[in-house]
Amino acid sequence: MYIGVDCGTQSTKVVVVDVEQGKILAEASRAHHLDEGENGRREQAPAEWLAALKAAFFAALDKAGVSASQVQGIGVSGQQHGMVALDAEGVPVYPAKLWCDTETSAQNAGLVARLGGEAGCLEKLGLVLQTGYTASKVAWLREQQPDAYQRIESLLLPHDYLNFWLTGERVTEAGDASGTGYFDTRKRCWQLDVFAEIAPELDPTRVLPRVLEAHEPVGIVRSAVARELGLTDQVVVSSGGGDNMLGAIGTGNITPGLITLSLGTSGTVCAYSATPVECDSAMVANFCSSTGGWLPLICTMNVTSATTRVRELFGLDLAAFSEKVANAPIGAEGVTVLPFFNGERVPMLPDASADFLGLTSLNTNQANMCRAVVEGATFGLRYGLELLGDLTAGASQIRLIGGGANSPVWRQMVADITDTQVICPEITDAAALGAAIQAAWCDQRSEGVTLEVLCEKLVHLDTQSLADPHPERVAAYQPIYARYCAALEQRHGGVK
Repeated sequence: MYIGVDCGTQSTKVVVVDVEQGKILAEASRAHHLDEGENGRREQAPAEWLAALKAAFFAALDKAGVSASQVQGIGVSGQQHGMVALDAEGVPVYPAKLWCDTETSAQNAGLVARLGGEAGCLEKLGLVLQTGYTASKVAWLREQQPDAYQRIESLLLPHDYLNFWLTGERVTEAGDASGTGYFDTRKRCWQLDVFAEIAPELDPTRVLPRVLEAHEPVGIVRSAVARELGLTDQVVVSSGGGDNMLGAIGTGNITPGLITLSLGTSGTVCAYSATPVECDSAMVANFCSSTGGWLPLICTMNVTSATTRVRELFGLDLAAFSEKVANAPIGAEGVTVLPFFNGERVPMLPDASADFLGLTSLNTNQANMCRAVVEGATFGLRYGLELLGDLTAGASQIRLIGGGANSPVWRQMVADITDTQVICPEITDAAALGAAIQAAWCDQRSEGVTLEVLCEKLVHLDTQSLADPHPERVAAYQPIYARYCAALEQRHGGVK
């Protein structure tokens, strides 16, 4: 029995997996509160993650009808990029600034300039710093909260922090570390010269966690936590990783030829590579995978976060919203939405706001506006997919995950807009499943159990969710996508 945990922006999810039977026994989740403020501030209290993890853990075990004493291992997935700065007692010196926080855009621009622009970033890191990464958050804390900054003894990511709570160990792994902005994604090690530019007063040997190989366990659950959760004293905690990396494992995307696309609060598109990837666009992140390879990806910041805003604006539940989307025609009768409510990462527009374009007295209705925001979020993902170039050009299938993947209308839209077959895993919270699979791999690898075998046993595809692209709709979307790109160019010229 293995537990997978996914600490996301909106909630923490827990899944219980029986590896021997190849079954997902149960899943549960508990919500978090998101603190939002002016200038793009988005923060959370790490204590909320711990409370949600414990509540979801007990709820999932109860649903599964199993005892905590049967658990052999735990794997943790976490929202990437979040800054968890701890003092000498392991207490946060400041709330965790999240991946979607854009308050640090000025610090990011300054760091990019000091590192020699995009070319300098690529040379030093294998990717270009983005506002969402951890680096600019540390620089912001140094400038804006110097008292908190001076008390830093550890700099962790959200999944690192949960592993620290479970085991007492300050470690990380290459996949999640790739998104800090001070990690060399090609050599898979900290880039100390870059870190010195960001935080010159901090000793990296003291504050940065040790980097594990993906297959290495962090350790075992410490006794106090084991007693609290009802675990035995030999429960293994795997290296874990970022939600994108563990989501790839949870969709079986561990070899070339598949695409994982997430319709979550944010959106991601990623594909596995056995070697580092150098792309033409600075918007492509050459991240490491949490399997020992690489996982080049793009991330958009406005997917279900954008559709939820419009849905709630009209007072619609999910069923009514989906009906509105389905009842509007392709192209929403000329309505185009650039859904950048939270700024945007791909394209690089951290200070952007949302635009509803093409509204007239004839086409301004709920159905068109609901469909247009879903189309806009999906066009943004196609825009990113095209940036990945040859890595995804010949992909046979898109494995779709995230909350939006539950919508048949949206699944078909993704298939038609990308002209690629779409299917969902049976469990669409693939990051929690991927964390459980990785935990089993770390625990059983010495016995010859491979990640490929575990994915084959546990990644079950939902055949009822299969959506093949429809030629007529594929053709109909081409001018609509061109209209979206033209609007993007007109409103934010030079982003391509």
